[in-house]
Parts: sequence; structure tokens; C-alpha cells
Amino acid sequence: MTGEQAVPAAEQTLAVTDGRIVGVGVTGPAHMTLDAKGRALLPGFIDCHTHTLWAGDRLAEHLMRLAGASYQDIARAGGGILSTVKAVREASEEQLAASALPRLNALLREGVTNIEVKSGYGLDTESELKMLRAIGRLGEISGIDIHPTFLGAHAIPAGDDADRYLDQVVNEMLPEVAQKELAEAVDIYVENIAFTVEHMRILFEKAATLGLGCRVHAEQFSNMGASEMAANMGAWSCDHLEHTGDAGAAAMGRAGTAAVLLPGAFYFLKETKKPPVALFREHGVPMALATDLNPGSSPVASLLTCIHMAPVFFGLTPDESLLGVTRHAARALGKSAELGTLEAGKLANFCLWDIADPRALTYQLGGLLPEAVYIRGQRHA
Repeated sequence: MTGEQAVPAAEQTLAVTDGRIVGVGVTGPAHMTLDAKGRALLPGFIDCHTHTLWAGDRLAEHLMRLAGASYQDIARAGGGILSTVKAVREASEEQLAASALPRLNALLREGVTNIEVKSGYGLDTESELKMLRAIGRLGEISGIDIHPTFLGAHAIPAGDDADRYLDQVVNEMLPEVAQKELAEAVDIYVENIAFTVEHMRILFEKAATLGLGCRVHAEQFSNMGASEMAANMGAWSCDHLEHTGDAGAAAMGRAGTAAVLLPGAFYFLKETKKPPVALFREHGVPMALATDLNPGSSPVASLLTCIHMAPVFFGLTPDESLLGVTRHAARALGKSAELGTLEAGKLANFCLWDIADPRALTYQLGGLLPEAVYIRGQRHA
């Protein structure tokens, strides 16, 4: 997988030294060899949008939703994100990391070598920093390459004002996050129950001065113009996007901003409005896939399930689905130079699968796991 197709290349060799790929199709002496004949060697999968770190659960909300309540109804009633905030604030850094580890291990077993994890369930300076420290701890204890994102602007704290809280995020939290190097990027939830595009502009401008990448939850339930502005401001990705229009897709195509599609949330919320995949193709927008693993709207700890869902629900081709968790997911993380394809110079994150054609992963739901998972050249599963 070095180009725009996921079908296997001709039989060849892959050389690894010090955790990086140093050559494809090369021969010579080796300290260790791995015979992968008859199998598929694929880049490690990248889960580029998750909320994997949380405390408590939201089973009660799931039962409400099954009874007919909408995501917005639950949020306005004090549930949703805010119900997880209380549990996260009460948990220790160690407890948060320990609770997330089984979820990470489930993803690792499926061939996920890189995972983005957001904060956003603290909503005050102390708790957001605690979450980011716990996310960093996860990378140390799991062996998976973790990409932390600061999502302080995930929701408006109960009883607070959006403008006042956004000022706290931008001028109090964000400088400390950057100074302590706790995140690679910022994110914000732009929606009619959360923040505005003007809030996003303020956050992104500050993040740019601090050297952080920018991402946005955009157009999940309505079109407020976030994807167009975010792309024009150089965002790495816009995520969800069920209600994106032509202007947003065109701006993303011009900027090379990734569209991160989240079929788990689409499925779990029983949505009917699909992302405009045809528009994204028309404008050349790279389409990534992710689990959106979170306790409320996508408790889906399986990227393989999402690889299967994307063609069935959204009409992606099998190649697009596989590229969505490799090459294009790397773009969503601002890591195209490091991840996503098997090329010299990139990190040696790859998996060995006992399948003749990688597209089988979009066909069979369940029962397929990689024979081996390598992260920076070291076997982890």
C-alpha cells in the first residue's frame, strides 16, 4: 500500500533498521528475517479520532436513545458529555489510564498501531491537564503510539457561558498544554449545542502561534460553515461531516484537509443523513475513517468493524476504506511523512495478515485478526 490502491503489490522485501523502514525491494544480510509469503503485509492501522479515555459509563443514555430520545435531547437534559465530566473529575490520573487500557488492547489486537486520543471530559484546567497526562501515560504502558489532542472546547460546562469558557480554554488551558507538550493538536466541537465558527477561529489562531495542529468536529447535525473555515485556516482534518455542503468540500479539497468519517457514531445514533462521499470524491478530499470510540455516541472499540461499515453505510470502495485507516488517517494526524504507507523513511509500523487480498477486511465482519503487529519494528501482538 504505497499509492491510491489497497491491493497488494508484487512480492517484495521490506527492510527495517532502528524502528524505521529503510528500503522496499532490497536484498542483503539481515539480523532477523520474517517470511510473509502468501500473506498480506499492511501498514499499521491508525485510529485517528477517538475519545478513548473516560470514566464511568452511559448505559442509561443508551436505553433512553432506544426509547426515542435524540442526542440533542439527552445533551439538553444534562446528559451526554457533561455526564461523563463528573466521573472524570472524580477519577485519578492512574484510574483513568487503567480504565482505558483494555480498550487500547482491543484495538491493538486488530492491528491498530497508532491511535489519537482526545481530552475533553474535564472542562476545567486541572481536569483537562489530568486527562492529557493520563493519555501520555497510556502510551508508556500500552506500547501503542499515542497522538494526544486537546479538546477543552468539547462542551460548555454546566452553568457557564460559551464566550467566557472559550476564553479560559484559549488563554489559560492552551498555553499550559503547549508549554508542557501534552498535545499535538487542538480540537473543538462546532455545533448548535456547543461552539460557533467564531469560537473555532479564535482557538485555531491561538493554536497556530503555539505550533499545534488544528482539527474540528464539524457538521454532524447541522451546517454552520465550520469545515470551510477550518480548511481555509489549514486544519489537518474535519470530522463527522454528515451535513457538509459543496463549499466545505471544495475548501477541504483545495487545502488537502482530511475528512474523517465516523460510521460507528452514525450507526449507534441511528442517523440517516450520510456524509457527502460523492462531493468529497469530486473535490479530491482524502477520506479517513475512525472509531470515534467514546462512552456516549460510539462505544465501538473495533476499527475493523468501521472498515466494514464504511462501504456498507457510506458507499466507500474497499480501497477507500483501507486507505482511510492508513494513508489518509496519517494525513488527519499531520503525520503523512511518518505513517500510513510502507515506504523508506517511515516508521516500521505494520501488520501481517493471513489473507490473500486486503479487501477481505471490508467483507468479513468478525473473526479476522492479524498474525503479528509490529510497532517501530518491534512485535507487540
